[in-house]
Order: sequence, then structure tokens, then C-alpha cells
Amino acid sequence: MLRLPSLQQIAIMLPALIFAFTIHEISHGLMAYLLGDATAKRDGRLSLNPIRHIDPLGLIFILFAGFGWAKPVMVNPNNLKNPKVDMALISIAGPISNFIMAFLAVMLMYPFLVLNLPMYVIQVLSAFITLNIVLGVFNLLPVPPLDGSKVVAGLLPDALYERLPQFSRYGMVILLLLMVTGVLADVIGPITGAIRDMLFDVTQFIYGFIL
Repeated sequence: MLRLPSLQQIAIMLPALIFAFTIHEISHGLMAYLLGDATAKRDGRLSLNPIRHIDPLGLIFILFAGFGWAKPVMVNPNNLKNPKVDMALISIAGPISNFIMAFLAVMLMYPFLVLNLPMYVIQVLSAFITLNIVLGVFNLLPVPPLDGSKVVAGLLPDALYERLPQFSRYGMVILLLLMVTGVLADVIGPITGAIRDMLFDVTQFIYGFIL
């Protein structure tokens, strides 16, 4: 049964979602630009303006159904020197940006926790941390059309790489099955918790070393 979020939950999650999605998509576009493809720049996808990156329907879905999407960044492989490897680098840039944002948010949140500062800020940062870790882990799953499938593809022999498109059509079916059966949550939940704990441990060590 679909559980509707409260207005307070929406107020906490919405800014976190918009910022996380925006940086994730910019990271894809920026990596593509650095590797020789200016399609994202031409399409205005290197902008910090969230309107250029947010898909309204995808945003609604993630708020009310627990999964969603942003506008995909277009990449022209013909502009890349080594399409197979470069596409893997472009794909992994998004999840890496999520993990970096999560770490920076933990670094920012730690003083708020110690000094017992405004709870709303702590709640937004906490949601932002968890959301970014979930997005990073989810997108690294080796299932098309997720980023992880392209990362794995970049490691495959050329003969197997060329046969991938015929399997990609089943990606969404596999994802839906994983979601409906609860397997997806069982996989992502523990990994997210472990990464979150690790980031707080690292942050505590850094602050302890500095202070």
C-alpha cells in the first residue's frame, strides 16, 4: 500500500532531492565535456539551474513511491576517443558525486549535532546524506539503464560489449521485479547504512584530529 508523505517530510525531502539530482546530472555532463563531448553543454545541462535537470514526474514518483528519475543527460559516443571506457567514466561520475555530497553533508552536519543547533537543518542534512547514498548505491547496480550497467560494460571484452544492447531491453523488467519482491530494499538498505556509518566515523576522526 502506498504511504503518502506528510507535508513536513516533503519540506525536508524536496530540497535534498532537487539538489542531489541536479549535481548528479551535472556530473555526468561535465565528465562527458571533459572527455570531448559537448552535447550536455550545448543542451544547457552544465547549469546549476534545477529546472534543466529535474523531471517533475520523476520527482513526484520518488516522493510518493520511493523511486524516481531526473532528465537523462544526452551523450554522443561518436565524440569520445574511447567510447566504451569513456561512457563508463561518464556513468560513474554521477554516483561518485552523490557519495562526495553525502560526505560533505556529514562534515557540515557534525557541528550542528554537537552544538545542538536548529533541528530542521539537521533533518534536511540527514535526509540529504541518506538520499545521496541511496542514489549512489542504486545507480551503481549493474542493471540497465542504471549507471552501473555502463560501468560494468566498460570492463567487458569488446565481443561481449557489442552484444549488450540485446539484453538491455530487460533492464526495467528486472528492476521492477527487484522492487516488487523487496529484494532491492534488502540489498540497498544494509549497504546504505554501512556507508552512512563509515562516513560519520571518518568525519568524527577528522574533527577529532583537527580539534
